[in-house]
Amino acid sequence: MGLTGSATPRIVDATAGLGRDSFLLASLGAEVTLLERSPEVHALLADGIARASQASLEFAAIVARMTLHLGDARRLLPSLEADVVLVDPMHPPRGNTALVKKEMRLLRELVGTDPDALELMQAALASARKRVVLKWPLRAPPLAGLRPPSHQIVGKTTRYDVFMTGVGK
Repeated sequence: MGLTGSATPRIVDATAGLGRDSFLLASLGAEVTLLERSPEVHALLADGIARASQASLEFAAIVARMTLHLGDARRLLPSLEADVVLVDPMHPPRGNTALVKKEMRLLRELVGTDPDALELMQAALASARKRVVLKWPLRAPPLAGLRPPSHQIVGKTTRYDVFMTGVGK
């Protein structure tokens, strides 16, 4: 994401979902704009942010760095000033028998799949000043139609495909 000692880039989480990634980034000091297009998920996330702001001073300070918007990121991104855009679309179904966590199964039932993930990535690549980070399953094939990433960060089950943009240089 480009978070280093003194660098705190403006981050847009284009697929906010349950807000976990955004909360983590905000806890590290980043200002995060969350975009969620599902009205139901947006309402759940807004409630969670409100509850967190009342839970403790520490949580209140974290969620104060989070700004939530309802809408389609493909349309909202061009009007936002983002150094980094995080894209975590609904991942393709797994080929193995292991189930994803229950909360993710429920989220998929609520919002469905993301057949427009490529369009979202194209909008993110056109908007981000420094980089776009695509959170993707480790063993899933690359998103069809997308150029290869500049580099990858690989975890146990997830990889982060990082696309350096250089927009605005």
